[in-house]
Amino acid sequence: MILKKATVLIVDDDPDVLTAVKLLLKTETQEIITEKNPENLNWLLQRNQVDLVLLDMNFNSAINTGNEGIYWLRKIKEWKPNVCVVMITAYGDIDLAVRSLKEGANDFVVKPWHNEKLIDTIKDLLDKKEGVKTSKPSKSSNGQTNILGESEVMEDIFHKVNKIAPTDANILILGENGTGKDLMAKAIHERSLRADKPFVKVDVGALTDSLFESELFGHKKGAYTDAREDRAGRFEEAEGGTLFLDEIGNISLQQQAKLLTVLQNRQVTRLGTNKAVDVDIRLICATNLPLSELANENRFRKDLIYRINTVEINMPPLRKRNDDIIILAEHFAKLYAGKYLKTAMQFDVSAIQKLKTYNYPGNVRELQYTIERAVIMADEPVLKADDLIFSILENSTDAMPEQESNVPLSTLEKNAILRVIDKHNGNITRAAKELGLTRTALYRRLSKYDI
Repeated sequence: MILKKATVLIVDDDPDVLTAVKLLLKTETQEIITEKNPENLNWLLQRNQVDLVLLDMNFNSAINTGNEGIYWLRKIKEWKPNVCVVMITAYGDIDLAVRSLKEGANDFVVKPWHNEKLIDTIKDLLDKKEGVKTSKPSKSSNGQTNILGESEVMEDIFHKVNKIAPTDANILILGENGTGKDLMAKAIHERSLRADKPFVKVDVGALTDSLFESELFGHKKGAYTDAREDRAGRFEEAEGGTLFLDEIGNISLQQQAKLLTVLQNRQVTRLGTNKAVDVDIRLICATNLPLSELANENRFRKDLIYRINTVEINMPPLRKRNDDIIILAEHFAKLYAGKYLKTAMQFDVSAIQKLKTYNYPGNVRELQYTIERAVIMADEPVLKADDLIFSILENSTDAMPEQESNVPLSTLEKNAILRVIDKHNGNITRAAKELGLTRTALYRRLSKYDI
C-alpha cells in the first residue's frame, strides 16, 4: 500500500508527541488520526478504516500499569488482527518493546526518533502488508558475517534481528542441527552496540559437571588439583561483549541452577574464592531442542527459560527455505572454487533440479559440505547432478527404520560402501568419487571392514 493512501492512527498521552507525528505525517498520508486516551481505541478502529497504529508503550491509565502498551496491543490484535501496529517506546523500555514483538507488534520505534526512519518504517510495513518485497538479505556492518537468504521466512528473521540486535535483550536461537544458529549469534553480536567488544562462544553441552563452573566462572590457583594458575572464566572473558552458550538444552539441572544464579545476580565467583565479580554481558543461547521439549521441567528449569528467552529466533530447516537453496549453493561454489584454486563453478539444469528436490536432513551444513566435495572432485567448471553426492550418513540416518536406530555408525558406513561399490559393479574409482573419498581412503576402509 502506498503511504499516501493510508490512514494512520497515533495513540499517545503526550500531546507534544501527537502534534509532532501529525505534522510529520500530515502530507505523507491520506489521513492521520490522533488520540490521547487508549480506551477510545475500539471505537476509532470500528469507525475508521485504519491501516496502521502507532501505539505508546505507557499511559497514565489504571489498566495494567507498566504494561499498558502490551495490553492495548493485544486488544487491537483481537479487534483488528490485520492492522499493523508500531510500538513507541523510550530507550529504557526496550526490553518491553522487544516483548511486544512476541505479542504480535510489527515493529517498534524509540523516542526520540529520526523522522526519515519513522516514515521508512511505516512505508515498509504497509508495503509488506500488500506483498511488496522490500527487505534485503542482511549483512553485518563490518562485513564479517553474511547471512544469505531471500525467502520470506528469512526476511522475517532479518527484520527481527535488525530490531533486537542493538538492544541488550537475551536471545534464544532455536533450530535443527546445521541451520546456522552459531552464525546467527555472531551476526547479532556484530550488529549490536557491543560489536567492538569480545564475542565468546562456549559449547556448554560438552562440559562435564566438574568443568562447567571452572570453564564459565573461572578458578583461583589451587582450587583443584590441576588449577596451576588463576584463570578467568568465559563470563569474565566476554566482559562488555556477548556470551554465546551453544547447546544450552543439554546441560544438567544442577548446572542450570548455577547458571541461573549468575544471570540473576550478574556476578560470578571463581572456584576457590568467595569474592564475587560483576559481569556485564549480552547473553545469546542456542539449542536444537524444540521449545515445547525444553519446557519440560524434568529436563529444564522454566525460570531459566524465561531468563534466557527475552526474544526467540527460530532458524528454519533448509527444506523450508526452497528459494534460498540455489543462492546458498552458488555462494559455496564460489567460496570453494577460490579456496581450492579452481575456475568459477556453475550448475547445469540437472544439478539445479537435484539441489531443489533434495530434503536436506543435515540442513545448510550438509549443503555446504556437498558443494565443497563437488568442487574438489569436479573435472569440469560446470557441476552436473552426478557431481552432487549428498551425505551417506544423513541419508542412512534419515531413511533408517526406527527399529534400526541403534545400529552402530561403523555398520552404517560399511553398508553404504557396499551399496555404492555394488552400484558401480566394483569400480573403485567411481565408488570413491560418489562417496567423496580418495581411492586410497576407500581402500583403507575396505581393509578396515574386511570387504
